[in-house]
Formats: sequence, C-alpha cells, structure tokens
Amino acid sequence: MELFRIRRDIPFMRHALVLNAVSFITFLLAVFFIVTRGLHLSVEFTGGTVIEAAYTQPANLEKVRHAVESLQLGETLVQNFGTSRDVMIRVPVRKDVDSAVVAARVFGTICSAEGGSVKVVQQVGKSGEAVTREACTAADGSEPIRLSRTEFIGPAVGAELASSGAMALGFVVVLIMAYLALRFEWKFAVAGIIANLHDVVIILGFFAFFQWEFSLAVLAAVLAVLGYSVNESVVIFDRVREMFRKTRSMDTPAVINHAITSTISRTIITHGSTQMMVLSMLFFGGPTLHYFALALTIGICFGIYSSVFVAASIAMWLGVQRSDLVKTGNKGHDDNDPNAGAVV
Repeated sequence: MELFRIRRDIPFMRHALVLNAVSFITFLLAVFFIVTRGLHLSVEFTGGTVIEAAYTQPANLEKVRHAVESLQLGETLVQNFGTSRDVMIRVPVRKDVDSAVVAARVFGTICSAEGGSVKVVQQVGKSGEAVTREACTAADGSEPIRLSRTEFIGPAVGAELASSGAMALGFVVVLIMAYLALRFEWKFAVAGIIANLHDVVIILGFFAFFQWEFSLAVLAAVLAVLGYSVNESVVIFDRVREMFRKTRSMDTPAVINHAITSTISRTIITHGSTQMMVLSMLFFGGPTLHYFALALTIGICFGIYSSVFVAASIAMWLGVQRSDLVKTGNKGHDDNDPNAGAVV
C-alpha cells in the first residue's frame, strides 16, 4: 500500500556526514546528562511502600492524588489496577519514617478525603479467630474505602529489578544483532545495533535531562522501541539487498538512496498510524500511561531518523556492496537471468 510514489531518488547519503554529526552530538549530550544528572528511578527500582485500597464507588484519582501529595512524602504514584474501584498508591522510601507509619498516614488521609475516619475494628476470621484491622468509617456507618493490602518493597528488590531490566536490554541487543547478521550481513548488524542503541541512549538522555520518572513501564517502552526501530532498518536493508540483485549499474550510495526513497510512503503510513495511537495514550491516558507514551513518542521519532540517516550511512561507510549480499554461482552469468546456470 502506498500513499504516493516519489519518482526521483532523494540523495540522502549526500548529507550523511552532516546528519550523523548532528546525531553524534545529540548522542554525546544524552550520555552527558545520564552521567551527570542520572535517571529519576521510580519506586519499583528504589523501593518504597505500596498501599492498595478498594473503593465502593469508582475512585476519583485526581482527588486521591491531591490528598496523598498533601502529605509531602515525595513523588508518589497513584493509579488504578484491576477495576476503577481499586487504587494502588506507591510511596518512595523514607529513611526517617517507618513504612507502617507511612501506610497508616496515607490510608488516613485518603479516608478523610472521603469524609470518613479510621477506626480499629475487630472481626471474626474464617477460622473463627478474632481479627483486628483498620477501617475507614463514614458518619452513616458505611465503609467508603477498604484497605486491601500494604507492602514494603526493599531497596534490594529494586536493585534486582534494575539489574534484570539491564539484562533484558542486553539480551535484546545481542539477539537483534545476531538476527541481522544471519539474515543480511555483519555490516548491517553493526549498523543496525548502533542505530538502535542511539535511540535508547537518547530516550534515557531525555529522561535524565528533564528528570522524568523512569519506571518499569518506561523500560517496557524502551524495549518496544528497540524492536520497532530495528523493523524499520530491516525494511530498508531488505530493499537494499533487492536493488543489488536487480541492478549492477548503481553504486552503493545510489542503491541506499533508492531503498530509502521507495520506502518513504510505507514509513509515513506505519509510523503515522502508530504515532496517532501513542499520542492518544499521551494526552488521554492519564498519569499512568504518560511517561510510557512519552518514551514511545521520542523513540518513534528518533527511530525513523536513525534507520534512515544512522543505520544506512554506517552500512555505507563500512563498505557494504553487492558481493556481500548477492552470491553468484558462476562467473559471467547475470543474476537477473532466470536461466542463469541452467543445464540443458
């Protein structure tokens, strides 16, 4: 499917040096901000207290978020899970306050926001024993909020999640590189993985510079960008191989220019439709999906740039040529001749 077709090839590779210089400077700035500022890690990585509460009616997240922020416990995360009545609150680690005290303060605050007060009640458990729990009781005796669970996530668990995330990122990089080397050629594998790491580092650089919260959802977005970006590179590499098989008259820069130009319509369709969905999550998904969609938006924009100007140009500079991709059986036979090598 094509929206349009460009008849004359655009000389992308003529400007490859300048565009890659801009890309290299952007990459260095991203590394600088990551090293100097660091990432603002979320509760999943740093540890903290998790409070889960069940409302009798769909919860007003803005109201809950405002109530929790009034406690000034740091950058907290408030989101739904399961249903619109279930709310999960994550509070970062506080060295000066015990996690049980933090959970009690949070539950008391959201209970007051609903016009109730926390009281200690005793109930009979399933096995017949007396169970004591904290209940949010309103003036009419109803219970607008029920405390479902409290849990403390230690820094050790957060460190394990961070190492597991880094390991997952490393596995993805290695497997993508192996895939490109097997399907195409090692020069394409090197070019593709440099372009992919370029996208990842720039995403992390944005999060480090603006100190946006880096959570497990953002890590998932980074891994998704890796696969998304390599898909665009594979499309261009496949068209390069196809052109090398079709013609002998074009040199490598001309072949790459034709491959990129011929896939522009496809790029606009795929990336445009994906970006519309991501922007809908960014503007209408609320705080829960905000940084996830933001990371995808940055990754999609730079993924297009890196596939066209970084991966393709690096493959050109590494010296990819027709003989790397087209294996001729007998000298003197044309690869376009369907009878080449045939025995009568």
